[in-house]
Amino acid sequence: MNEKCIKYVCDNRKKIGIIIIIHIFLTIMGTATPSSAPHDRTVYVAGDGKGDFNCDGVDDQIEINKALVYVAENPEFTTVYLKGPNTYVISDKIRIGNNTALKGDPTAVIKLKDNADWPHQRPLMTQMKSSGNQNITISGFEIDGNYEGNTEKMRGDGYYNLIHFINCDNINISNMYMHDSHGDGLRIKDGKNIKFHDNRIYKLGHDGLYAIECQNVEAWNNNVRCKTNSALRIWNSNHIKFYNNTIYTEFEDDAGGPGIQIQYIRTSEARPMNDIEIYNNTIYDTYGPGIWLIAFGEPYSKTEAQNVHIHHNIFYGCGTHRTYDWLGGIVTSGFYDTLIENNVFDANYNAAVVYTYPTGSRYDIDFTPNGTDGEYTTIVRNNIIINTLRRKYSPEGTGYGVIDNFPETHSFILENNCMYKNKGGNYKNCTSTADIHTDPLFVNEYKHDYHLQSYSPCIDAGYPLSDYSKEPEDNGDRINIGRYGNTEYATVYKESKWRQTVLPAWETFRTKLRTLL
Repeated sequence: MNEKCIKYVCDNRKKIGIIIIIHIFLTIMGTATPSSAPHDRTVYVAGDGKGDFNCDGVDDQIEINKALVYVAENPEFTTVYLKGPNTYVISDKIRIGNNTALKGDPTAVIKLKDNADWPHQRPLMTQMKSSGNQNITISGFEIDGNYEGNTEKMRGDGYYNLIHFINCDNINISNMYMHDSHGDGLRIKDGKNIKFHDNRIYKLGHDGLYAIECQNVEAWNNNVRCKTNSALRIWNSNHIKFYNNTIYTEFEDDAGGPGIQIQYIRTSEARPMNDIEIYNNTIYDTYGPGIWLIAFGEPYSKTEAQNVHIHHNIFYGCGTHRTYDWLGGIVTSGFYDTLIENNVFDANYNAAVVYTYPTGSRYDIDFTPNGTDGEYTTIVRNNIIINTLRRKYSPEGTGYGVIDNFPETHSFILENNCMYKNKGGNYKNCTSTADIHTDPLFVNEYKHDYHLQSYSPCIDAGYPLSDYSKEPEDNGDRINIGRYGNTEYATVYKESKWRQTVLPAWETFRTKLRTLL
């Protein structure tokens, strides 16, 4: 080999050596820090060794928390992603920081370990800073509260809430499957701008969503099977929208309480609840009321507990509890100027709508309303109320469409409702001159299809001043009674075939008969 060739080989060996060293260095760095590709702002956690952080099924919160800290400290990253299929078993809580999304595959499961023995009020997930964090998203994966592996703690007693935030704003919880816990799905106190949607909630030990002293809370498109308490609950919170949720209970001994709970407890500080809307929900077979609306505590003014709007919901089979007497489709007391309109109530227990609250020695709380501005009034209009049943506990005097148990302090205004086949009667301690009492003629009552047949007496029979602009033409310039009044699904009146064919022929025959006689 000549001198020129030897020099070429030596020079290239040096270059190759440098390239190999650089490659080894980059490989080592790649195992130490997450990928920082220009368009990948995600840190991956896995159980198969292929993540940026890798778990082994024991104390998996350690690696998950490392990933969350990394994202919190490196603003070029936004998301920690849990890869599935894998079960991440945790022995301590997961902490989420500012501007962070914790997401995952539907087959990624965070599970509380067996025999965890955590102290009271320690949740599976919480904020990173005790003073509060902002802009947190949790989405896409499963949380298994593992009640069966921790039966030494009771449900509903403050143990093992799945997610718990305090002083945190801009929270978005979506597309989660949360199940079999001791406590709440999402419990949040002193938060703003809370979104809870498209979740499947099954047999939690307390509430699906429990918002305490919060502002601007929305919950929609959730499917919730109640176990110990409510699906959706607010306490001293305002600017609330709950809509398009399906809420139910399956029959067993400890099957839950209300479907939705709206609760104002006046303490030394006023926290008004006067902007609350509940609509387009289907609530059925609940142990407690479909909706429980209650205000009590220290004296409060009218503007503190006022203007709850409940509309376009379906309630059926609500109030199945065998030892409660405060049951019904909607149970209310202590709120001013409530509007309940365009709902369907079918086969609920005790009453469709009732003024009552829990009393007796079994309760250590006095639920008596303490408003200072006179009579509490609820408007009930454009609803269909049918097949109300007597409650199972102490059934005497129950089974009415509407019941006022406190006529001295509470009153109903009943306008253009349709009442039919209520076991105890239509009204107790209240009355109406504008309601109709006839079969509403649903498309299929037994399959809970509450659209109206085209010749229903509820078509164009609603309150004359109600808006009907969303109904299709020819809408008769008046709202329909029932769930679909003033919606695009409202039924347009069309005479039955009998009235269109047989009746005209009969009238013609009668006219000719008169001329012959």
